[in-house]
Amino acid sequence: MTLFLQAVNNLLTGDGSFRLEGDDAYENIVEWVRVDTPPTQAEVEAEHQRLIAEQNATQYQRDRQPEYPSLATLADALYWSNQGDNTKLDEYYAACAAVKAKYPKPEVN
Repeated sequence: MTLFLQAVNNLLTGDGSFRLEGDDAYENIVEWVRVDTPPTQAEVEAEHQRLIAEQNATQYQRDRQPEYPSLATLADALYWSNQGDNTKLDEYYAACAAVKAKYPKPEVN
């Protein structure tokens, strides 16, 4: 689902829906179904912009995910750590830190 469609859906109440023909644009909504008062174009655009900002603010999480070491690697490192050898656990932490450094979390203003 596109962010535009999500924005419109976020503003609907109950079991309201809509029909869109063409590209994602408010003017292409051709029918509102079970909607007493449809959201205005300004409301949809504001919600769309909020969702874009939210997605941009969390992009670092999606960038990091495929590069983190696996949970199997962590399990193995924890096993060996419990046996007294922290070498693999230290390597796991270092790999996580490298990914975090490569894709830093944006500062919140």
